[in-house]
Amino acid sequence: MDTSVEKSAESLLLEKYHVSEKFGFVLSEPLTELPKYYQPWMETARNVPKLIDSHSLRTHIHQMPLLETHFMKSHRELRLAHLALSVMTMGYVWQEGDRDTVKVLPRILAVPYCEVSQRLGLPPILTHADAVLANWKKKDPQGPLDMENLELLLSLPGGESVRGFFLVTMLVELAAVPGVKAIPKVIAGVRQGEVATVTRALDSISLAINGMKEAFKLMHVYVEPSVFYGVIRIYLSGWKDNPCMAEGLVYEGVQAEPMEFSGGSAAQSSLLHCFDELLGVKHETKSGTFLTRMRDYMPPAHKQLIQDISSHRPSLRDFVLERNNAGLVSAFDRCVSQLVSFRSYHINVVSRFIAVPAARAKQLRSQDQGSEPDQAIIGKAPTALEERGTGGSAIMSLLKTARDQTSNVTIHGPLSSTKTSDLTLISELSSRLSL
Repeated sequence: MDTSVEKSAESLLLEKYHVSEKFGFVLSEPLTELPKYYQPWMETARNVPKLIDSHSLRTHIHQMPLLETHFMKSHRELRLAHLALSVMTMGYVWQEGDRDTVKVLPRILAVPYCEVSQRLGLPPILTHADAVLANWKKKDPQGPLDMENLELLLSLPGGESVRGFFLVTMLVELAAVPGVKAIPKVIAGVRQGEVATVTRALDSISLAINGMKEAFKLMHVYVEPSVFYGVIRIYLSGWKDNPCMAEGLVYEGVQAEPMEFSGGSAAQSSLLHCFDELLGVKHETKSGTFLTRMRDYMPPAHKQLIQDISSHRPSLRDFVLERNNAGLVSAFDRCVSQLVSFRSYHINVVSRFIAVPAARAKQLRSQDQGSEPDQAIIGKAPTALEERGTGGSAIMSLLKTARDQTSNVTIHGPLSSTKTSDLTLISELSSRLSL
C-alpha cells in the first residue's frame, strides 16, 4: 500500500472505535475483579448457576446492599460491572423459567445497573458485548487463545454447553480480525483508486469470513443442542417481543413504567454489520429494521464504525463496477460468496439448535414421553419461545432473508462449488496474499 493510501486509511483508524489490532471487537484483557467495595456483586454473580439451582438467587439478591457506582472509573471496570449486573439480572428474571417470571427488577440491581449502562452507552440487559466480548480470560496467561486455554469470567445455567456457546462465539469474533483490519485498507484504496490494494484487502476479508465459519463449526463440538434449546436460550431471552413477559420489566427506582429490551443475539455482533455495509448489502424492511435496532445493543464506538463504513464514498461496489477489472470483480464476488456461505452455515446451526429441538419438544408434549435423557430438558422449554431467537426475532425467516439479500449484491453471481472448492479457493487466496 503506497503512502497516499496509508494516509487515507488513517481517517478510519480502528483504535478510535475501540477495535483492537489483535482482538478486533473483543475487549482485550478484561478485568477479572472489581474494587473490594463491589465484592457483593462479584460473589453473587459468580454463584448465579448454583443459586438458581437452589431456587435462592432472588432471595440472595434482595439481601445485597445497594451500592454506589461512582467508585468505578475505567472502561474495563464498567464493562465487568455491566457483565456482573447483567448475569444477576437474567438469573433473577428467569430463575423459575417461564413459569414464574417477575414484573419488577429490585432497585438493588436496577439503579446501579441503569447507571453503569448509561455510562457505557449500553442497555440494561445482557448483550453480546457482555456475554461474549468481555467475558473471558486465559487459564495460562502465556498460552493460546483456544478452547482448552479459555474460560468464562461469569456464567449462567447450562454447564459446559454455556461455556462452549459463549467462547466459540468469541473465537468466531477473533477469526474475523484480519478481515476487520482490512476494511480501512479497502476504503482507503477505493478513495485513492488503487485497484491492487483493494483486491488484496478483499482477499483478506474472504479468508477471514471463511475462518469465521471454521470457528463456528466448533459449536457442534462444545454445545449440546438440547441444553441450548431448553436451558441456555431461556437465560438469554429479553423482555421485548417475548410473550413470556409481554408487559416488559419495571426497573425499580429508575422509572415507574415497564421497559422493553431484546435479549442477547448474534445480530448484536458488529462483524456482519461491518461487512454488509462495506459490500453494500441492503436488507429488506422487516429484517433490516431488526438488524438496525440491534446496533443499539453494541458499544457506541462499534456502532459508529458501522455507520462510518456505510457513509464512505464512493462505495466499494460502485468502484468495482466502474473499474470493471476482472481480478477486482472476482475478489468482490468471493467476499460476497463467503458471506453467503457463512449465513447458510448459520442457518444450519440454528436448525440443529432451535428448529429441530422445537419440533421434538412439540412431539414430547403431545405424546407425554419421558424415556430419552434430553426429554427432561427439551420438554420444559417455554412454548412461547419456540422457533424464536433470543433477540425475539423469527430467526429462520430472518436468517434466510439476510442470506438472500447478501447474494443479491454480487457482480457476476456467487461462486458455485462447481467452479472451485472452498479448500482450493482458500489455498489460492493464501498464496496470493503471501506474495
